[in-house]
Amino acid sequence: MSTPTIDHVINGRRRSTGGAPIDVTDPATGAVIGVISAAGQAELDETVELARAAFEVWSRTSLTKRAAVLFKFRELVAARRAEIEQAISAEHGKTLPDAGGEITRGLEIVEFACGLPHLLQGTYSDQVSTDVDTYAYREPLGVCAGITPFNFPAMVPLWMAPIAIAAGNSFILKPSERDPSASLVLAELWTAAGLPDGVFSVLQGGADLVNAILAHPGIEAVSFVGSTPIAQHVYEVGSAHGKRVQALGGAKNHAIVMPDADITETADQLVAAGYGSAGQRCMAISAVVAVGGEEETGPLVKAIAERGRRIVVGPHTSADSEMGPVISPQSRERIISIVDEAEAEGARVVLDGRGLRVAGYEEGYFVGPTLIDGVERTSRAYAEEIFGPVLVVLHAKDLDEAIAIVNEGPWGNGAAIFTSSGAAARRFQREVQTGMVGINVPIPVPAGSFSFGGRKASLFGDTHVYGREGLLFYTRAKVVTSRWPDSALRPAASMAFPSEAKH
Repeated sequence: MSTPTIDHVINGRRRSTGGAPIDVTDPATGAVIGVISAAGQAELDETVELARAAFEVWSRTSLTKRAAVLFKFRELVAARRAEIEQAISAEHGKTLPDAGGEITRGLEIVEFACGLPHLLQGTYSDQVSTDVDTYAYREPLGVCAGITPFNFPAMVPLWMAPIAIAAGNSFILKPSERDPSASLVLAELWTAAGLPDGVFSVLQGGADLVNAILAHPGIEAVSFVGSTPIAQHVYEVGSAHGKRVQALGGAKNHAIVMPDADITETADQLVAAGYGSAGQRCMAISAVVAVGGEEETGPLVKAIAERGRRIVVGPHTSADSEMGPVISPQSRERIISIVDEAEAEGARVVLDGRGLRVAGYEEGYFVGPTLIDGVERTSRAYAEEIFGPVLVVLHAKDLDEAIAIVNEGPWGNGAAIFTSSGAAARRFQREVQTGMVGINVPIPVPAGSFSFGGRKASLFGDTHVYGREGLLFYTRAKVVTSRWPDSALRPAASMAFPSEAKH
């Protein structure tokens, strides 16, 4: 039986190429379930040319008609969500409810984009000078590209494309080569919603395609979500080629737990935030900072371990599974090696998922929930983004030390505090150096009308993704000053710099 080919979408039609093959595997079994033929420079050139031609028409399409396409697209995604969930789970390995959650959050951004006609309203000032009016509005950029990660193959493309398209741009998506099929369903739904051919395209490929996108003179802007080293590369190379770039990088998200927090509720929230999607979320809680002495922090560590031990790990095909595999054998090996090092350094592995084997899925890339207490800040387990189901626990004597621990790290994506004290929460909110903050909320991903993004090594560029900042990223300002004087009262032109005093 031949392995299915995973196509590109160019000018509204699926197409395969003769490029270098890239295998797509099922992480639960290790089996190859699809093959990409990577797009090359010729396919990129053609796609950009067609996208530019489509932009010339789409950017002149009325806001009302654009909004109608967005509304229809939202309806179709909701109707076909089960199909998208299956595509995500088969290639990523996450459970179907987890895949459904990312679609729900992606739909929030589509709904926000449906209101772009209102958000694109300009400003107008009458009679700023005698017979002179000034008005400002925003215009689309042209051809934009999105380079998206494996951990959210539907949600992150939906963070980008709907806003870019609603603003009048055309959009080329380069999804992760590890789980590319959801992008094809989205492309099909854009066409079914009435989006003209060429406005939304999908090119499959790896690092070579990323670099070609960054260097292509026909692409005006690039959005990226992924690891910090690649985000920095995307930002530096794209900017050097004159592009507008927003590049969201990695994270080490902390949760401070104060002695007055509800231990049972907090442990349950931390387990969900740390082990959901096998820890492969850029907003996963991966470091717990327990505040207080042993009599206060000990019960928290015990409660996390007890709750984590009950998680059912298995393939997405099982309705009982609460957590799936990690994305690749290399990821599994790296996670295990980091836990091995932390243990050798003297940390206590309270909950150990290194030896997990799932019956019938022995070739899958499974790692069980893992909890490490007493990790040193110099350890790889703390100093690196693990991107797996590993929670590390650090200890702080008070809130001052806990906030200092959070702020000393290189990342600044998100952080949370669990407390019953409003004063502690407010102080944390004001002093912590992250872009997103949760108060008794472990994964503070903002609603669609706000914007997502961090600070420091978690963000390269000036704008966050989606929400109002997304709109700013995909448009540029234009200010018009007009004068229609009455010919009978027209004053003589002056060589002096224009000012109200002269007019």
